[in-house]
Amino acid sequence: MKSAAFRAAALALVVSLAGCKKEKEETDTTKVPGFDVSSLDSTAKACDDFDTYANGGWKKKNPIPGTESRWGAFGILDKENKEVRLKGIIEEITKVQDRKKGTEEQQIADYYQSFLDTTTVEKRALEPLKPYLDKINAVASLKDLAAVAGEMQKVGVETVTGFGVEGDLRNSKVNILYQGQDGLSLGERSYYDRTDSSTVKVRGEFVKHIDKMFSMAGFPEANPGQTILDFETKVAKLQLTNVELRDPVKTYNKMAFADFEKLIPDFDQKTFADKQDIKTDTLVVQNKAYLQNLNKLLKATPIATLKLYSKWQLLSTFAGYLPKKYDQEDFRFFSTVMRGTKQQKGRVERAIRSTDGLLGMPLGKLFVKKYFPEEDKKKVSEMIENVRTVYGERIDKLTWMSDSTKAKAHKKLKAFTYKIGYPDKWKDYSSIEIAPDELFENVISASLFAHKENVDKIGKEVDKKEWLMTPQTVNAYYNPLNNEVVFPAGILQPPFYNRNADDAINYGGIIAVIGHEFTHGFDDQGSQFDDEGNLKNWWTAADRANFDKLTKRYIDYFSGIEALPGFKINGALTIGENVADLGGLTLAYYALEKSFNGKEPAPIDGFTWKQRFFLGWAQVWHMNTTDEALRNQVQTDPHSPARDRINGPLPHLKEFQAAWSCGAGSKMVLPDSSRIVIW
Repeated sequence: MKSAAFRAAALALVVSLAGCKKEKEETDTTKVPGFDVSSLDSTAKACDDFDTYANGGWKKKNPIPGTESRWGAFGILDKENKEVRLKGIIEEITKVQDRKKGTEEQQIADYYQSFLDTTTVEKRALEPLKPYLDKINAVASLKDLAAVAGEMQKVGVETVTGFGVEGDLRNSKVNILYQGQDGLSLGERSYYDRTDSSTVKVRGEFVKHIDKMFSMAGFPEANPGQTILDFETKVAKLQLTNVELRDPVKTYNKMAFADFEKLIPDFDQKTFADKQDIKTDTLVVQNKAYLQNLNKLLKATPIATLKLYSKWQLLSTFAGYLPKKYDQEDFRFFSTVMRGTKQQKGRVERAIRSTDGLLGMPLGKLFVKKYFPEEDKKKVSEMIENVRTVYGERIDKLTWMSDSTKAKAHKKLKAFTYKIGYPDKWKDYSSIEIAPDELFENVISASLFAHKENVDKIGKEVDKKEWLMTPQTVNAYYNPLNNEVVFPAGILQPPFYNRNADDAINYGGIIAVIGHEFTHGFDDQGSQFDDEGNLKNWWTAADRANFDKLTKRYIDYFSGIEALPGFKINGALTIGENVADLGGLTLAYYALEKSFNGKEPAPIDGFTWKQRFFLGWAQVWHMNTTDEALRNQVQTDPHSPARDRINGPLPHLKEFQAAWSCGAGSKMVLPDSSRIVIW
């Protein structure tokens, strides 16, 4: 099932990951320094530009590889997890003879081999798409289109509207169907209306890309690129911005399915849903006006154009599983033009990542057996409780919040749950049909399995034990509907967590990450959910006004930061992550100070524990990024660029100023009147 654009339950730490060379053997953590002093740039001043001071040396030694658009700590570890550890697991499995059908080993090995079987992929050409293409070509009305679009959405092909299943924001114990806007190839509406030269160039390349894909496919339509760009531009103008999508109240419109159908009567939603095996009397609509205006647009658009758009979405969705010429052209536009990646990864590396993408949980089960020590789970649990204690103390000290709201904040904090490493119970994926010489069919089989799993949840009780990330993922998240923080095994490794490093480095790394996720429960979105995970106000009007005033100031602060000429950070889009970073740093700092019990440790490498704490934070976010990827991030990503996740919050922390003895005129120092303290 294609998820709707609004997903309440995935406020993740990092959206996009990068990659790099293997640097250390997995178990050899004693050789991984807590902080490598060669990463420093001694020509820079910590108090003027902490990112350059802490990471300048690292950046010079680590240029962006041609296969990447970003190069940093998250990507290094992600590459290690996937292209070394998972690769080793997969290669071991492929050597096993007579693998039993339906086992994780059989599915993983056979899918991996099917991705590497380029001879068969080339020989089949576009044959796998023919059943879908025939149905698109036979479309004669909007009702026909709804039927075909519904069938294709079961296997992940987008159209202008989509369904997803999540816990009900107003009743978090039960799953409900959501409807949301969808279908923009460029990902976000700003790509369709910005007039700067770089964005205009992207649109021009988009047209060329579609024209080339259609030409290679032998499709007869003339000028498909411009036709599709024009249509998507009209759709984009009707959609909510990525900032507007952050409002869970305005995007929650619960209604009867029959009333939903009336909003867009000419695009048969019953047929669209039936083709996806969706049966429900009730759903949550993201934006009524979008559906009403979309109905007018679809009626006014020639069927030939809508069929052309459907062909494009089909071809684009499966380009990576088609012959080389389609795969390479897809990479050229979406990776090189959009993100500045110069070189495509090798087929083996892509086979590993594709296997991880479709069979991530079965792979994760094998991953944690080999690479996640149980003692780390216990240690992380202790750290989480440490952060919880300090958060409670911070709440008590707030001057802008009343006692009645503080009591409810404590109640929510106490109700926080967490998951560490991997699921307690593994799902059964044995029904996914995987064969070693049928790549396209394998993808369809896995997609249909995931779709059915989602559809079957509608109206059922939410499984609080379910994971939204695989164990090998280098990431973490807060789920407001479960009021939980989740830390996969993938991120519980250096530089985020190094069991052999000093506490200051770990607190600046993994503890700040833990604090970040805790703070998501109290950011601009998370603070609208109560201790049971329901979208429900628990604030006094005065306290909410105080909170909004503080976050507005923080929005304005980040909106003044220019990531690239002409591209400023969208403070309203990134406010949740920025608040979480500020909160995470604050919590981790005081949790570290509390852990010393008044007995401060001796300096290491000439740096006090306070200084090393901030070096630990900077190390987590060190990154080189292409201009193209940075422009894309500023337009689409709710996270600020890595450099600004380091430098952005630090001027608001007196603790940073004191640690580095920064004078009042330093660039990394703000006057007290401009500092923002939220949690």
